[in-house]
Amino acid sequence: MLKILKYSFYDLMRSRWSYVYFLFYLLLGVVLLFLNNDLSKAVITLMNVIIILVPLIGTIFGVMYYYNSREFTELLLAQPVKRSSIFLGQYFGVATSLALSLVIGLGMPFVFYGIFNSNAIWDFSLLLITGAFLTFIFTALAFVIALSNENKIKGFGYAILLWLFMAVIYDGLFLMSLLYFEDYPLDKFSLVATMLNPVDLSRVLILLKLDISALLGYTGAVFQQFFGTNFGLILSFVMLVFWVVIPTFFIWRIAKRKDF
Repeated sequence: MLKILKYSFYDLMRSRWSYVYFLFYLLLGVVLLFLNNDLSKAVITLMNVIIILVPLIGTIFGVMYYYNSREFTELLLAQPVKRSSIFLGQYFGVATSLALSLVIGLGMPFVFYGIFNSNAIWDFSLLLITGAFLTFIFTALAFVIALSNENKIKGFGYAILLWLFMAVIYDGLFLMSLLYFEDYPLDKFSLVATMLNPVDLSRVLILLKLDISALLGYTGAVFQQFFGTNFGLILSFVMLVFWVVIPTFFIWRIAKRKDF
């Protein structure tokens, strides 16, 4: 699996799309720092971009890489190599290259600007960590969708629908449920519903770290009492790890049982 991971990683790092992805975040960091003298404001702006864009890029790249490398995958399947090793290696190669492009692309301008001498270093570190988690999560979900659908159009359609649901529709349903059942205690419901969506969970973690939870209204106080504690922070990262592990398990299971 490590050899396949290395090949997928180096193959993507040589791809022009990886350079475009890297340069986009590099330029984004430079422009934000040029427009904002305050590092905290730049981090807040980056949060709004990363929370939406990173899941989309991870989903699209995951599905696209799987379908474009179909012929090479069939060649590997003819070799004495475990099926699960092939697809897990490809997944980790794609996710690692995307995560590195994100971390290095955003990290370079902030490092040169002096992020290590600023109080915003922990906020920025949390932003990069959650961005890396979202990359691994949505790339894994993309591979699950691609492995389950031989048709490219269906695969891309389901992948875009998944991103749209997680990034937009889920929030709408969540807010509607809070308004509809406002007469009932919704503390536990809000916490569980937040942890069931990695996008919302990442957003809440960053907002609380930036100490602007008042923007969340009534639920902000609830989130502050739970996610603002050490236990809540640890549990949140455990949930993000589960969001990586569970789709990875499905990749292993589908690849093992699928008849190629």
